[in-house]
Amino acid sequence: MATLVETIDLTKYYHPSSIWILSGLKNVKAVEKVSLKVEEGEAYGLVGESGCGKTTMGRLVLRLVEPTSGKVLFDGKDVLTFTAEQMKEYRRNTQIVFQNPFLSMNPRRSIYDSLSAGFDNHNIGTKKERREWLEQLMVRVGLDPAYLNRYPHQFSGGQLQRIVVARALSLKPKFVVADEPVSALDVSIQAQILNLMLELRDEYQFTMLFISHDLRVIRHMSDEIGVMYMGHLVETASKDDLFRNPKHPYTRALLEAAPRIELHGQVKGEMIQGEVWDKAPVEKGCVFYHRCSMAVDECRAIPQVLSGIEGDHRVACMRVSQ
Repeated sequence: MATLVETIDLTKYYHPSSIWILSGLKNVKAVEKVSLKVEEGEAYGLVGESGCGKTTMGRLVLRLVEPTSGKVLFDGKDVLTFTAEQMKEYRRNTQIVFQNPFLSMNPRRSIYDSLSAGFDNHNIGTKKERREWLEQLMVRVGLDPAYLNRYPHQFSGGQLQRIVVARALSLKPKFVVADEPVSALDVSIQAQILNLMLELRDEYQFTMLFISHDLRVIRHMSDEIGVMYMGHLVETASKDDLFRNPKHPYTRALLEAAPRIELHGQVKGEMIQGEVWDKAPVEKGCVFYHRCSMAVDECRAIPQVLSGIEGDHRVACMRVSQ
């Protein structure tokens, strides 16, 4: 398969305001030299705790925020060098499904107005053609076409997220970023939306970057998986390899922390301790050093980079790589 989206050493720092600088706060490294490839037609899953940089990563790829350094390639072309006309075409070919459907829809605009905004921006189709296509799309996501005349407050969370998915697909994009698309929904509704997105991906043949903190969701939706921690990619592998044989201590800790039903409620294995930003990362060494049960002194001083273990399985941990 050809590579549709690729990032090379993609980095994003957020600079604190002057008042925070005086208190000694340094730049926040939201994403640090992340390189990944998303093959055409596949679903690439990004997983990690809240604050690990996965949402920032998705927005950097779409240029919703500008990177500090690095490259974003789309069909082999550097997105960061695009002209205004090229960016307009890029916007048409890339879309996003946001986490909260209520905040991602304009409450003052009807569903039809929101879904047809892309047609206006790109001057696509006649009014009749637009209406027909949107009615077909509403049926495809399981909603009555008559709902196009309603407003966002008239829908439940699950219904509104179906509409947000329909909006993302209205221009038939090549690439869709799904940023925690079901985390705000009930579990029963989550399954419906996830299965709908899988069906639509097969039907419309788009490539997807799927972002979630839920390992069960990532396993259900992804072909390849990247595990992020404090802005760094610490492990990448195919779905089967990652869940069958996780290598990085952080990946294993995430799997142990995932809720599951067991006899007497007991959970086997060592649970991860603390929070992502409990302590500042070490200057040179492994970002997971402060929370890792396998850490040794060398981990604090030696930079950890992704290296191959077996096949396409890569890990940023010298204890595993040795």
